[in-house]
Amino acid sequence: MGAVAYDSDFYGWTQEQADLLQQRQFDKVDLQHLVEELQSMGARERRELVNRLCVLLMHLLKWQYEPEKRGRSWVNSIREQRRMIPKHIRDNPSLKGQFAELWEEAYEDARKEAAEETSLPIQTFPPASPWTYDQAIDPDFWPEPAE
Repeated sequence: MGAVAYDSDFYGWTQEQADLLQQRQFDKVDLQHLVEELQSMGARERRELVNRLCVLLMHLLKWQYEPEKRGRSWVNSIREQRRMIPKHIRDNPSLKGQFAELWEEAYEDARKEAAEETSLPIQTFPPASPWTYDQAIDPDFWPEPAE
């Protein structure tokens, strides 16, 4: 392991590891921690996409099931996610291979959060997303009020 400790100076450790790699001093690289950090970076990108999808879907659910409470903040949140989600996917194209699973995970979270935020029973909301991804990110799509 190098001179800078992973546990006590993370930034210093990252810079040292980058220098060691650049200098091709592979025998001095803290391989175990480097692998953990790379895996963690990938997990963060996955989590960010799920979180963004969740926020979008939750606001679309609230839009549909609480039309009397629609406001500018919901519109802004929906528009922001519609803008950022495709960029995030474009920057991380390998997430496309997991998209069905991520969409389902995000909807489950969105459904729970919508129930909490609206105080409506969770059964109010469909068990699976009523929208496709293309509908959800379409800037002209705004769900009609639930009947």
